[in-house]
Amino acid sequence: MKEWTKTIEIDAPIDYVWSFLDGSVENMQRIMPEVLENKPVKVTEEKVGSIYRQKYKEGKRIEEYDVETLEYLNTPDKKNLKVGFTLAKMFEITAKYELRKINDQKTEFTYTTRNEPLKAFLKLFLFFAGDRVVVKFCEKVKKEAEADYQNSSSLR
Repeated sequence: MKEWTKTIEIDAPIDYVWSFLDGSVENMQRIMPEVLENKPVKVTEEKVGSIYRQKYKEGKRIEEYDVETLEYLNTPDKKNLKVGFTLAKMFEITAKYELRKINDQKTEFTYTTRNEPLKAFLKLFLFFAGDRVVVKFCEKVKKEAEADYQNSSSLR
């Protein structure tokens, strides 16, 4: 098992950042363009236990898997979303998105992902894996949220 965590400060209100993580498929695709679909299979009132079927493009292949909501918190000052899924019958993956309101214009975003190989030969692969994907994802969320907020501010 390997875990990576990255925290970044975003110059946008917490609700703007949250809309990319817990909003429309179109918003999700702005930070995860590989996600082709995110259709509800089972939705619970409290969100935890909800399952969404995702289609994800990996190179030329399209993978389909169920994503389960493991944690969910949506308050004005703090928002958390943790999901889990099995990728290609090879990795058990969890991804946690945590937002903390710094002030009305700034949000702290922490992304944590954990990969558990389901086949022995993949353990060596994970041993050499770095945090480049995690850093890149955080920068993408920052870029999209700040651009969206700047565009909406200029329309006022």
